[in-house]
Amino acid sequence: MKYLIETFGCQMNHHDSERMAGLLEAAGYVRTEEDTDADLIVINTCSVREKAEEKLYTRLGEIRVLGEETGGRPMVAVAGCVAQQEGQTLLSKTNGRMIDVLIGTQSIKRLPLLVAEARGAMRDGREERTPEPRTSTAHRPSSIAPLIDLNPYDDVSFPLGVARREDPVKAYVTIIEGCNEFCAFCVVPYTRGHERMRPVDDILADVRHAADTGAREVQLLGQIVNHYQAPDDPSCDFAELLTRINEVTGIERIRFASPHPRHVTGRMIQAMRDLPKVCRHLHLPVQSGSTRVLQAMRRRHTREHYLELVASLRAAMPDIALSTDMIVGFPGETEDDFEQTLSLTRAARYHSMFSFKYSPRPNTLALKRMPDDVSEREKSRRIVELQAVQKGIQGELFAAAIGRREHVLIDAKSRRREWELSGRTSGNTVVNLPGDPSWVGRIVPVIITGANPNSLRGEAVLDTALAGA
Repeated sequence: MKYLIETFGCQMNHHDSERMAGLLEAAGYVRTEEDTDADLIVINTCSVREKAEEKLYTRLGEIRVLGEETGGRPMVAVAGCVAQQEGQTLLSKTNGRMIDVLIGTQSIKRLPLLVAEARGAMRDGREERTPEPRTSTAHRPSSIAPLIDLNPYDDVSFPLGVARREDPVKAYVTIIEGCNEFCAFCVVPYTRGHERMRPVDDILADVRHAADTGAREVQLLGQIVNHYQAPDDPSCDFAELLTRINEVTGIERIRFASPHPRHVTGRMIQAMRDLPKVCRHLHLPVQSGSTRVLQAMRRRHTREHYLELVASLRAAMPDIALSTDMIVGFPGETEDDFEQTLSLTRAARYHSMFSFKYSPRPNTLALKRMPDDVSEREKSRRIVELQAVQKGIQGELFAAAIGRREHVLIDAKSRRREWELSGRTSGNTVVNLPGDPSWVGRIVPVIITGANPNSLRGEAVLDTALAGA
């Protein structure tokens, strides 16, 4: 049996897909890249932004057409945040005929079992029917209901070594599941559940396994990753976790996403400054430059606190690169509020930014209590202006990097040119450079020679790069 997993969403969604892939392969499935060849298609979804939901419905329509063209469709499982959020509503919107398994964010360990049960029910339901034109098609008789597991499970353990990691150089390692912040715009606490910490021993075992299987960089994942406190060791907070991972042989770089500004402590800043493997990059979501809007968002930090934090980080690490998330058009956002977002962007001088127009999300406080009173036209105007400001800052920062020596972890060969490699600086900026494919997985010293809007160009310092520096 062959499976295909399609992922819409964040790093945690991608890591969940790696976990589901490993579970399916342990159950005897083989991976395919073609939907026409798949016996099972798993669609792993995000619901933080509305577009991810739209992609899901579009994809289900495409699979329906595929089934009509081939005389039968693959079995379909929908997983992730939209599955958790919509539940039975999702089945109603698709007339209950396009989804065979619906599995929530806290139930993915049960995917192979549910798929097997669903396949068995289909097989039993069509015993008296003429055999299908190909064995991979799944026609569910109307009397057979989809299998659903959206239950909240507090157990965050996962079998070591089962996840099928897609990247040979970088490994995701989850340290926290769920979130207790309940920001007014955010659906995550409703789709991922309450905050649950993984034991530090499990995390370290995961990191060591990643190193033993060739990974050179780990990225720690959690909705509020820097709120970590080990349930099995009261002395291990996030800073201590970074310290222990820094000691793992074979791991050369440590990243994490996403921290919350109000949980950035002096100990965390000190760990970032002093631990050589922790990258000089911090994704620090602010969401708005207006304290009034931040209070409405329930972000629990102010504009002033955020800018003081940026100053503290730069005082400790002058070379740190910052990135952020920003929302424009939140309910009640005035022109003055938006101007404060622009001025904070200019003051913080981000290396990159993910910016979004506000869209109401199910179950959130903003949807229930705040009218979506900023017009779509105004949201579009504001985001275009914000992105133009950010583009200018990013261009200045990238231009200033020309001539600088950077250490770049080579993580891929270029898809465009055979002789070109791609990697990232400690500050998380993409660098493209000519080089040997054998450099993939190595940290190479590079002189930056040029800048593009979203990446840098460079040349390896060959005398040291070839020596393995």
